[in-house]
Amino acid sequence: MEQTNFPITNWSEDDKPREKLMLKGKSALSDAELIAILIGSGSRNESAVDLSKRILASVDNNLNALGKLTIQQLMNFKGIGEAKAISIMAAMELGRRRRAEEAVELKKITSSKMIFELMQPIIGELPHEEFWVLYLNNSNKVLSKSQQGKGGITGTVVDVRLVFKMALELGSTSIILCHNHPSGNLKPSEADKILTQKLKLAGKTLDIQVLDHVIVAENGYFSFADEDIL
Repeated sequence: MEQTNFPITNWSEDDKPREKLMLKGKSALSDAELIAILIGSGSRNESAVDLSKRILASVDNNLNALGKLTIQQLMNFKGIGEAKAISIMAAMELGRRRRAEEAVELKKITSSKMIFELMQPIIGELPHEEFWVLYLNNSNKVLSKSQQGKGGITGTVVDVRLVFKMALELGSTSIILCHNHPSGNLKPSEADKILTQKLKLAGKTLDIQVLDHVIVAENGYFSFADEDIL
């Protein structure tokens, strides 16, 4: 016997995702209900909420993992066409950018954990390496953050002159180095150590201190300063 589901329009007011959001607020909705609002409708035999639950179950209900799905991977779910896949992807990207903007509000850097919280939304989940520099004033407040290198899966090239050119332009008295390891391995490579020392030596000449070098991954970080190898 073919199973059918009541469409959202036939649910009670409390169970309709849009109406539930209006009546109870956004925090009252589950992840699946929020995604259901994005996609609007399910299929003939599956409600939008049930479809959303199925998509979330495929990534162990992990929103970070959902944000990494490609348009084609989302379209593999029956009931998800290109337009719905793009809507989900756009929402995930907006969430990532919001996290990045909220992290900037930390302003004054007082620990390696704060560096991680600032940079993880920006580089923590990338499939390639990027090298960033945080430029600080004499109160350790962030004047600017800048990408100074972008590479492949295993490395990136950094121009020491450009790193300090920007520091001088900003009037920065110290900098913090950051890059990501897409592999998730937080152990610094010999190349990481050599680059750190090269930048530290150049900074001494200009009286600009390198405070830390933080390697960022999706779920953790490594601090040269914390490990006393800076």
